Amino acid sequence: MPKYLMSNIHKSPIDIDKLEVQSFEMNVYLVKLHIGSESAFVFDENDRPMRFHNSQQIRDAFEACNVKTAVMVHDSPYDEMVGNPNKPEKPMEMPFSMQQIY
Repeated sequence: MPKYLMSNIHKSPIDIDKLEVQSFEMNVYLVKLHIGSESAFVFDENDRPMRFHNSQQIRDAFEACNVKTAVMVHDSPYDEMVGNPNKPEKPMEMPFSMQQIY
């Protein structure tokens, strides 16, 4: 499975066509990068998907990168949790600001 290592991104910032923040319950966010024709999640130094716990951590981690578009995707498990069939629609995608807040 392709992946981007956070340590490599810190060494040499990259141009990112689309940064996709995937939002999960309990303040857990994973980041998927789309660069050219490749898409892959960001992994940490222990070869596990890199977990972020708030939006500012994501902004800080990718501050030196050139991010053309950033979005947040949230796919609620509510229907599945209450016994309803899964929704056929794709998850909701909203703009995500990479602008630093100081």
